[in-house]
Formats: sequence, C-alpha cells, structure tokens
Amino acid sequence: MNMRHIATASAVSVLALSTAAAAQTEIEFWHAMGGQLGEQTDAFATEFNASQDQCVVNSVYQGNYTETMTAAIAAFRAGEQPQIVQVFEVGTATMMSAADNGAVYPVHQLMADQGIAFDEADYLPGVISYYSDTDGNLLSLPFNSSTPVMWVNLTLFEENGLEVPTTWDGVIEAARALKAAGVASPFGQGWQSWTMIENFSAWHDIQIGTNSNGFGGTDTELTINNPAVVAHIQRLADMAEEGLYTYGGRRGDSRPQFVNGEAAMWINSSAYFGGFVADIQDFEFTQVPMPIDTNVRAEPQNSIIGGATLWALRGHEDAEYACTAQFLNFLSDAERQADWAQSTGYVPITLAAAELMEERGFFAENPGTDVAITQLTLNQPTANSAGLRFGNFVQIRDVINEELEAVWSGTKTAEEAMNAAVERGNELLRRFEAAN
Repeated sequence: MNMRHIATASAVSVLALSTAAAAQTEIEFWHAMGGQLGEQTDAFATEFNASQDQCVVNSVYQGNYTETMTAAIAAFRAGEQPQIVQVFEVGTATMMSAADNGAVYPVHQLMADQGIAFDEADYLPGVISYYSDTDGNLLSLPFNSSTPVMWVNLTLFEENGLEVPTTWDGVIEAARALKAAGVASPFGQGWQSWTMIENFSAWHDIQIGTNSNGFGGTDTELTINNPAVVAHIQRLADMAEEGLYTYGGRRGDSRPQFVNGEAAMWINSSAYFGGFVADIQDFEFTQVPMPIDTNVRAEPQNSIIGGATLWALRGHEDAEYACTAQFLNFLSDAERQADWAQSTGYVPITLAAAELMEERGFFAENPGTDVAITQLTLNQPTANSAGLRFGNFVQIRDVINEELEAVWSGTKTAEEAMNAAVERGNELLRRFEAAN
C-alpha cells in the first residue's frame, strides 16, 4: 500500500471513530451519594458506559439530599436540568407537584414510550407505594431504599450478660445497666424526625398527619403532638437527663457514637451496614427491629422507608430519554441490585434481587441483614403506616429538628416542642397548598 492509500485509510478510520463518538448520547445523572456510596454509584455509570456504545452517563455528586434537590430545581428554572436527579423520600410531594406542572417525566411513562418492559409488580410493594400516584403508576425509580433499625453492640451486651431489648422499657433497663458498666452514652439515634417521630408513629400505627398522612391531598395537617409521640419524646429527654442518651446531631452526625463504642444501641438507617463492616473492627454488631412501646401497642405494625429515588426531568431530546430509560433499566437488574444491597445495607428494591440474596446465602451468613425487609413487610400497611406525602416537608423536618433540639437542651418540654412543631409545620403546609 502506498502512502496515498495509507493516508486515505487513516482518514477513513479517523472519520469512523469521530462519527462513532459523535453518535454517543450523553446524559447527566445528579446524585447525593458521598464517600463509599458515591464511589459505588459512580461505578454503576462507568459499568453502564462500558456495556454499550450509544450512551454515556455522567454521574455527578451534587452534595447532600437537600443540596441536590435544590440544585436540580434551580437548574430546571434556568433550563439546564439534568436528565436524572436523585431525590430523597421527603421531596416526593414537591416532585409530584413538579410532575403536575410538566417538569417530571414519570418513569412508568418513560419506559412505555421507550419500549422497555417494565412491570411494577417486580418491585417491593412497600417501596413503590411511596412513589406512585393515586392510580398506582410509579413516578420515579426506587434506587436506595432503607428503613430504621436498632444497631446493637453485641460485644457489650454479651460482656455484661444482657439480653437485647425488644421494648422501650427494655431499652431503658439495658441502658442503665450499661451506664453502670461504664458505657458513656448507652443509647443514640440519628435522623431524628425520620426515626423518632415518623417511623415511631408508623411502627405503632399512629397517624402522622390528616388525610392519610398527606396521600389524600394537600389539605392536610400534622398530628405529631399526639399523646404517644409526646410521651416518647419526653422519654428520650428523661433518658438524656439520666445520662443514658446523648443527642449527636442531625442526619447521621451521631454515627461515631456507635462506631467508637460510646453507644451500645443506636437507631438509624439499615444502610449503615456497609460502612460499619469497613469501620468497626473492635466489637461484634448486629441490627434488630426497632423497639415497641407496649403502652401504645402490643405488637409493631410496619416501618416506612427512607432513602431516595431517581426522577427523570422533562426538557430533553428523545435520544437522551432513550439512554435515560436504558440506564434506569440497567440499575434495576436483579444481580446489580443484589450486589448494591449486600454491600450497603439498602433494601433490594425488586423481589428478584431479594430472592437472589436469599439464594446466595447472604442473609444466613450475615444475621440481622434481613431485619429491614422484615420490618417493611411485617403487615399490610395502614393509612397511618404507608408512608407520608407532605408538601414542604424538607423545611418541616428542619422545624422538627429545631423543636427537638429545644427539648434536648432543656428549654422546652416535649409537649411544648411538639405543639410548636405542628403549628409551624402546618403553616408550611398551607403555603404549599396555596401554591399547588
């Protein structure tokens, strides 16, 4: 071959490569997964990109849940929204309102439009019910779903000859024994509105708000100043005064209490499993169901989920939505979901993934890792335990945090704080109702 032919062949090759590259469609995936979880989330995008040559997913960390949701809203107003954004569960009502205004591409419709087989019956009922409209259509794709459990330092319990408690009276009794044995602050908790109010209420089949916890419409009001919740918050305040409980901050800020052995019982998300496996070397730990307050109810009802889903946003080209649908379908694969659940502690979102984990022997080899699924599926959800759907709930949670912090600091009683939380929260609900 002479130089002229070589040059021509090279030009053709370059043209072919550039044409192939140009044919690739890029989509933006904004998420709120930091640290180890962020690395795994980004790895999903990398794996998807390597699995085909038509689509490229750019996985971008945007900060915590609130920051990511705020960034997406701002981007949409500026016409620069991503194709996919991860939104935590308390943003569901806000996103549903955005869907009514044409900002959201419902996932059930996206999949149908792109010709991808999508059966909502494949997903855990307790997960998809939270994110479906009144007709049962799934609006966003569940990605990382969890529920609160009680994490237990088994070594401390065994060393002190204690039984792991199943009731709140038992928690107090065990905490006193552990305190006497030198444990700094036997009980702890995180994401306090989610664990100590929202899930405490669902676990005991207590209404969180009127109108089926907001599922029935925007004309809803909070009812978290009921006697059972007030008594529970006062119990925690009394435990704090006795030195049995130390408030460790909002979200997961109190995690070091458990990792460092300062707390032997810690109520927070099941999704801490992967991090605990990596970080806890000095003691044995497990997760058990949340305790029950037998003064309120003899047996638990069911817990409700936390975590987040993936929402597709309008305003993009059809080729981009083809890639969006393919990527969401990729994430739902049973093998992928089982791997994600095993490494993180999040609940497998599909029945097939849960069955695969069972077949692998994961639950048998890791006692306690099935607690989250058991809690979510314990009973058929009631109107009080199916979840919640309040507008402006991101801001309402901030209000609840402020009022609870007033209790922990001793400036308000539990009753005063819960009454104030309801009054302030209802004002935010009325603003949302007026705007929607």
